[in-house]
Amino acid sequence: MPDGRQPASRIWPSGGAHLWPPGGASAADAHDRGHLVYAARGVLSVHTERGTSIVPANRVAWTPAGCVHRHRAHGHTDMRIVFLPAALARLVPDRPAVFTASDLAREVLLALTGPREYDRGASARLRRVLVDELREAPEQPLQLPEPRDDRLRALARVMYETPGDNTPLAELGQRIGASARTLSRLFRAELGMTFYEWRTQLRIHHALVLLADGYDTARVARACGWANPSHFIAAFTTVVGTTPGRHRASG
Repeated sequence: MPDGRQPASRIWPSGGAHLWPPGGASAADAHDRGHLVYAARGVLSVHTERGTSIVPANRVAWTPAGCVHRHRAHGHTDMRIVFLPAALARLVPDRPAVFTASDLAREVLLALTGPREYDRGASARLRRVLVDELREAPEQPLQLPEPRDDRLRALARVMYETPGDNTPLAELGQRIGASARTLSRLFRAELGMTFYEWRTQLRIHHALVLLADGYDTARVARACGWANPSHFIAAFTTVVGTTPGRHRASG
């Protein structure tokens, strides 16, 4: 059941739609079928024990059966959900994943969760088309992995609170009692990326939330640690696949 600010919902056995107000959130839950989520409007975050994924309008997130998760809306968000039967779920990863949403995948998602009612056979065919599209799409994770090491967790807490902080890693390490070399090794070993790659991912997450809340590009750039908005636009486009302005317009 949702908590916080309640969404307007339409639910049926194979999926549903939730219209969330800004800041709306669901309680932690798990389902006996895996499901896909798509934000037709706004930005959605999906939280699991593996980390947090951000789902703007050009991404589709997959959560396997039995995986504990919770959702949060950033901006007015139209969240669509499609549950997959086990036969189709075997064709996608057995872990949380985020895929690029092709034009066809978006249209199928909207059709399956829209007001039109399809018979069972038509719905099954549409779900198969959707899964085929996702299998062809590259994984494009806007995912911020959750660190396990206590030193990385301490560093992550600092950055969550102040994502625009440009303090060098060595100085951040002094605050938490770990050397830059140790932290760099832990980032690579645990998260498969450098600190600076992780920090950029964190900042893009934060930028997506701020853009969903209506802030302009220059203000978002400053809040996320970029003194030069053009550098922010370049980083955002590399990660998200579109400029901040086009992303905001699509929402």
